[in-house]
Amino acid sequence: MRPGAGPGTVLPTRPLWKGTAVAVAPPKRLALLGGGFSTDDDGLLDDWVLARAGTSRPKVCFVPTASGDAPAYVDRFRTVCAARPDCEPSVLHLFRRELDDEALRSFLLAQDVVYVGGGNTANLLAVWRAHGVDRLLREAYDRGTLLCGISAGANCWAEGSHTDSFGPLTHLSDGLGLLSGSVCPHYDSEPGRRPSYRAAVAAGKLPAGWAVEDGAGALFTDGALTETVTRVRQAGVYRVEADGTGEVTERPLPCRLLGPPRPLPG
Repeated sequence: MRPGAGPGTVLPTRPLWKGTAVAVAPPKRLALLGGGFSTDDDGLLDDWVLARAGTSRPKVCFVPTASGDAPAYVDRFRTVCAARPDCEPSVLHLFRRELDDEALRSFLLAQDVVYVGGGNTANLLAVWRAHGVDRLLREAYDRGTLLCGISAGANCWAEGSHTDSFGPLTHLSDGLGLLSGSVCPHYDSEPGRRPSYRAAVAAGKLPAGWAVEDGAGALFTDGALTETVTRVRQAGVYRVEADGTGEVTERPLPCRLLGPPRPLPG
């Protein structure tokens, strides 16, 4: 999205030939996060996301559905945003929803960034579908809103994901499909994540995909990986693919180290 062009903005046209013009479509972007306001104190991944919003003071909507709209999670988001004047925060509550369908659509399409929190991926997807939020997020994505999230909020965008939504670690082939392939969060920090995800990809239970360690982030533009970053040197992003022999290949991707932390007001 170009600076100053918010979601839903009527974009300028460019001529093709003799009196014919077409609208320039905004890029479709989403980011997989291994951290952010709920886990990190330095704000580096949050800074990185906001810098890609395409406007100087982006509207950022936090969606805490996966946690059941946990009050402490929402409070943490509001506290962090209150300390930074470079964004306009809001929260979408679905467990005590107040907006009708028309107002909900207008609200989501007005956002520059939609940030989805962690929790239960399967529950998140079910609630979104019940309220039509899945369709609205796809529309926002097509219009240029940056979609992003951590844990379940990273899992949800892909075709499939690696999750503990049902207790033990398993595969979930039921994502929104905005990103081709699969996603595995917490690749380095939760016991069993790495071998379980590799086994699912090797067996064809999940398609090839992206594994994100805590502290790293990956940006996709029009479906292609365009940037990988990390706030700590030891964290990274991996491409995991079946090799056709029942095994997998795991390719680490070069990540730009973020920093230094931004100064906070006061």
